Amino acid sequence: MSKLSGLGGRLYRGETSVDFIGKRRRWYAFSGVLIVASAIALSTQGLHLGIEFKGGSSFTVTKTAISVADATSAVTDSKIPGEVIVQKLGTNKVRVQTGALTSAESNAIQDSLAKRFDVNIESIDTQIVGPSWGKEITRKALYGLFGFLIVVLLYLAMAFEPKMAIAAIIAVIHDVFITVGIYALVGFDVTPATVIGFLTILGYSLYDTVVVFDKVRENTRTITSTSKMTYSQAANLAVNQTLVRSFNTSLIALMPVGSILFVGAGLLGAGTLKDLSLALFIGLATGTYSSIFIATPILARLREHEPAMQALAKRVAIRGAAPVAPVAVAAGASSPEKRGPRNQPKRNRRR
Repeated sequence: MSKLSGLGGRLYRGETSVDFIGKRRRWYAFSGVLIVASAIALSTQGLHLGIEFKGGSSFTVTKTAISVADATSAVTDSKIPGEVIVQKLGTNKVRVQTGALTSAESNAIQDSLAKRFDVNIESIDTQIVGPSWGKEITRKALYGLFGFLIVVLLYLAMAFEPKMAIAAIIAVIHDVFITVGIYALVGFDVTPATVIGFLTILGYSLYDTVVVFDKVRENTRTITSTSKMTYSQAANLAVNQTLVRSFNTSLIALMPVGSILFVGAGLLGAGTLKDLSLALFIGLATGTYSSIFIATPILARLREHEPAMQALAKRVAIRGAAPVAPVAVAAGASSPEKRGPRNQPKRNRRR
């Protein structure tokens, strides 16, 4: 821990530095690969929308020693057409999700499940979601997402500056697109819990970006008057100064989310947690990455195109290339190395 704090001190003082801004093409290339992979996953597999968005029916049976195989066999015996999703929830529950069903088809599944697991039909938790309600939920979720982005854009433009707002929104879109692509690749269902996770990671991504941008603003407040460094150099210093803080904050946030994802959903079989925890885990990781490797380099690139920053870069380059001026020697005077002993004036002595 002392080594980490010592490294943080050296990064803050500028004694040790990582060139995040100068190597931005590498980060852009890596993000480009992730974005292309996400686009391919979305175009080939698409998102697996839950019944809350596309409509359908859900049947949940609770009994000890229950299995997915028995539930699948029961649904097959009912001869229901269309895609059927069977999931185990915990150790004593199994959930069967289907598309839109008629009353007769719904009753057939309930009878088959009750017969297979030897339970009463009344004990089967049945939920029916119409397609129109699912479309309404989808529309409201998209409205909430776009409204969130617009409000955040306006706030960042007023609190910081418009170009910081643009860079932050690009980083947020980057995070959401990659998270959605990984969701399509993994094949998890998109549920209302997933939407909550997406909105949560938007807030976290912006929080980490705002922390870095606040330090950038502090470092560049009087940059044109001092002419000691360019805007990119000052922004790179800000990223290094907040690097340890971003790492510690992200690690503390990822540990409980990882426990929910890998222990709760993976080992204990709590399927209702995996939708939220996966979105949070991926979003927290990509949010930290984008605030350091995407948002700040984009901001530096946007600001370097300004005439004032271009003039600053020229002054810094000239100042760094100028040789140290030698000490001027008065005309006719000899150099210190060649100067002989100084003749002292003679004084008349009284005898």
